[in-house]
Order: sequence, then C-alpha cells, then structure tokens
Amino acid sequence: MLRRLALRDFVIVTTLEVELSDGFSVLTGETGAGKSILIDAVQLALGSRGDAGVVREGAARAEITAEFDAPASLLAWLDAAGFEGADTLLLRRVIDAQGKSRAWVNGSPATVAQLREAADHLVDIHGQHAWQSLTRPAAVRGLLDAYAGVDTDPLTAAWSAWKAASDALEKARTQQADLERERERLAWQVNEVNKLAPGADEWDELNAEHGRLSNAQALMDAARTALDALSEADTSADGLTGRATDALESVAEHDTRLAEVVEVLQSAQAQLQDAAHTLSSYLNHADLDPERLQELDERLSAWMSLAKRYRRTPAELPATLLQWKDELAALDAASDLAALEARVKTTKTAFDTEAKRVSATRRAAAPKLSQAVTAAMQQLGMAGGVFEVSLLKQDSPQSYGLESAEFLVAGHAGSTPRPMAKVASGGELSRIALAIAVTTSQLAPHGEAAGTLIFDEVDAGVGGAVADTVGRLMKQLGRDRQVMAVTHLPQVAACADHHFVVAKAAHEGRTRSDITPVHGETRVAEIARMLGGERLSSTSLAHAQELLSVAATPSPTSARTRKRP
Repeated sequence: MLRRLALRDFVIVTTLEVELSDGFSVLTGETGAGKSILIDAVQLALGSRGDAGVVREGAARAEITAEFDAPASLLAWLDAAGFEGADTLLLRRVIDAQGKSRAWVNGSPATVAQLREAADHLVDIHGQHAWQSLTRPAAVRGLLDAYAGVDTDPLTAAWSAWKAASDALEKARTQQADLERERERLAWQVNEVNKLAPGADEWDELNAEHGRLSNAQALMDAARTALDALSEADTSADGLTGRATDALESVAEHDTRLAEVVEVLQSAQAQLQDAAHTLSSYLNHADLDPERLQELDERLSAWMSLAKRYRRTPAELPATLLQWKDELAALDAASDLAALEARVKTTKTAFDTEAKRVSATRRAAAPKLSQAVTAAMQQLGMAGGVFEVSLLKQDSPQSYGLESAEFLVAGHAGSTPRPMAKVASGGELSRIALAIAVTTSQLAPHGEAAGTLIFDEVDAGVGGAVADTVGRLMKQLGRDRQVMAVTHLPQVAACADHHFVVAKAAHEGRTRSDITPVHGETRVAEIARMLGGERLSSTSLAHAQELLSVAATPSPTSARTRKRP
C-alpha cells in the first residue's frame, strides 16, 4: 500500500508531504486546484513519461518520492535487480528543467523501466477515460485473461517456436539452391583442410622441432665444447675445482673459516658434474636426422600454403576447420526439408495444445465475468443493462491464441448488446468502466492484485442514487485494498474513511497547491461546499451531515461474501 507521497517543485506544488492509510481515501477540491496532479505524481514515481513541463516554474528540478509497503511478490524482483530488500519500498524520481530524468529504488539508482516493472505489483490506476482502453482488443483480452488467471507466457513461447520453425522451412524451400551452393563450397573447404588434419597445438610444435633440427650441428658443437671445458679437457673446471678443494681440506682443521669455503667448492663441483652428465647424455642422443628435417619442411609448407589460400594465419587453421564444420552442420540442418517439416509439425502441435487449454479457460471465465459486471451495472443506475464478453474465433491462429475478445454492452433492458465503442453515452461508458474496474478488482486472485487502487474521476457524469452506490462500492473495496479516488461527488466523498482537500492559493505572487486532511466540522463544510458551492447554508451543512451519517451506516451488501471466478 502507498504510505507516503512527497513532492517538491512539482507543477504548482512547492513542497508537499501526505501520509496515507488503509481503506478508502478521497481527494476533493475546486476545479483546477490540483487534485489530479497528485495522481500524475504517483504515475511519475511509477515510471510514466515525464518532461520538463512538470517542473515548477523557476525551480531547477521536480522531485517525487513514494513510499509503499513492500509486497511479497516483489521480493524476488528486488533481489534479482540488485536492490536492497526491506519492509518498505521507496521509489524516487527526479526530473530537471531540461527534462532529464533519474530514478532510485530503495536508495539505489534505477531505470525508469524498472520503476514500471515495480508498478505492476503496486498500483492500479483507473482514469476518467478508462473505458477507451476497453475498446481495444488487446486490452479486453488482457483483462479477461487476468480475470480468468490465464498465464499466456507458455502460449506466446509456443507460438514463437512454431513461427521460427515455419520461417526456417520457408527459407529452406525458397533458398534451396543458394543453400546447396554454400554447402558445396564449405564441404570442399572442409575436405581440403581435413587432408592436412591440423592439430590444435601442432603449428607451435612443428616450428620448435624444425628450429632444433635445422640448428642441430651448431647445438652439438656447442655442447661438445662445453663438455670439454667442464670435465674432459686436461685443465677442466671439474679438475681445477677438485684441486682447490683438496688444497684447502688439508689445512681447514686449523681455521674454521676455510671449512666453509670447502663446502662451497664441494657443492660447486657436484653441480659441474651434473651439468657434464647432462651434456654427455645430450650428445649421445643428438642426431642431425636430415630426413626428419625434410618432413618438417614439407609439413610447414603445407600449413602455410593452406593458410595463404584462405587468408588465415597458420595458427588459425585448426579453429577455422572447426568453425567450417559447425557451419556445414548448420547448413545440412537448414537444407534437411524432412527434419524441418517434422519440427514445424511438432511445434504446431505444441501450440495447438496450449491454445486449446487457454481457449477452454477463457470460455469458462467469460460468462462469469459477464454476469459479475452485469450485476454491478444494476447498482450503477443501469437497470436491465447487460454486459457480455464475446469470444470471436480468428480466421487463423495468432500469438494470443485462437480467439479475440470483445466487450458488448446493452445500456438498458430490451436493447441489443453492442460493442463498447458504439455505446453513445459518455456517462454510460464511465459507469460501465467503473463496473468493470470494481468487478475485476474484487475478484482478483489473492496476492496477485496491486495493493493500491486509484480512481481518477471515473464517476464523471454520475449523480443521485447512483453516486451513493459508487461511494459504497469504493468503500467496500477499501476493506481489502487501499482505495484512493479523485471525485467531485459529495456522496462518494461522504463514504470515504479518509478525506483530503486539495486547495490552490496565491503565495508571493505565485500559485501553489496544498493538501490537507479534514475531519469533523471541516469535513462537513467541504462536503457542503461540494453540494451547494462556496456559500454554505444551514441546509447544505445539514445535508452534508446527513450524507456522512448515512455513509457510516453498514450497507447490507457489505456483508455478502465475495465470489471468485
């Protein structure tokens, strides 16, 4: 639920902070006072489009902060997005005078798109022209699916898989000749490189071995010279070190400092002998091997020739061969019409199965939604009116299924239900939209509905006893969810659990808007103003008090158990 809304330099608001509670709250005030500005601010906090026009004249930026109870349905999203989880959810939006926007979620920078993702779990807003969206097939279908609890994600995925398979088959059929030419080219290239069979690390190994063999004589000469100097010459390093050691050993017992030098010489002699042993072994196994050198020359030449032909470096040939093999396998698959046709059949079957399941759920939910909205219409001054959810079979399957949905309405008894777009009366349209909003809000699955429901003057064109019913319906909704309404109807305002008055006044030569909670006599005076204008009379005050007293009396309908689809 929305707990706090704070604004700074927003439109005609300098600073404003309002604390909100559970139940049904109304916002009232004179026309132009800024009642809908608050709804606009909530929408901006929830990621709607904003521009420099929302910044109060003369200010550098507008700031909107909205604090909600964090719904359980958002916890996984917060964690996945890297935002801190808490009992409260703090959304902040700043728009500067150049129209640049920034956003935060629980103090961490966020994108406007992320605000919109969170909004789906927080608030449902129904504007005074909400009926207009109900004439669009996608919106109608979405509302029916939400009411029925239909998860359309599997259906959309099945459609995408079927479409991708169909596109692949069509491409293979129309481009068969091109695919075959490309396949032949790749197959020839793979065959040519396969003849070489280049190993993954072979190029480096060939170069290393070639370097050794091509310099074999120089290596052997150097090893022989080193071995002679170490141990085999008359005056070798090993011999001289031995003589030095013997000379010192005979006198070292008379001076311990010489004993340390003897140890060093003995260690050096041991290392010289190890080096001589290694060189001797090297010379015993060294071989010029001109035949192997010729083989290496030919192998290296073959590598370089292929690399030059395909404009690669020699070291890239093994990876290139693997890449071509993968491309060839993909072309084989793309050219296999039988396999592609089988894939189309499989994905079509999967889509049909899912589409039939969705269709059955829609068919079961459509009459229930029709009956529920029809019943709500009777309470809203449309006695005898009928609401129908019509399912229209499509000529061909679509991503959303096998049928579209349309809302049909008859405003009074004896008339034939017609599409909502053809219903002439604006008042009827608003009341029908309100009936749908109330019905779907009441019957939303527990835990899935947004915690806050906002009605922005959806009661336009309503009056009399119908207005009383609208107020009671909203009050009834407020028992399960937080409900906020911008209204000009005193009957609706009298039903509220909490009443806020929005007022506009001049301050230091500029117009500013403020909001104040009203209670007791102040609230009676506001409802009296709504009834009869600025000049309050004893009659209007008495009428206002009567409205509040009647609204406080429990309605028989409020005790009824709400049914779910």
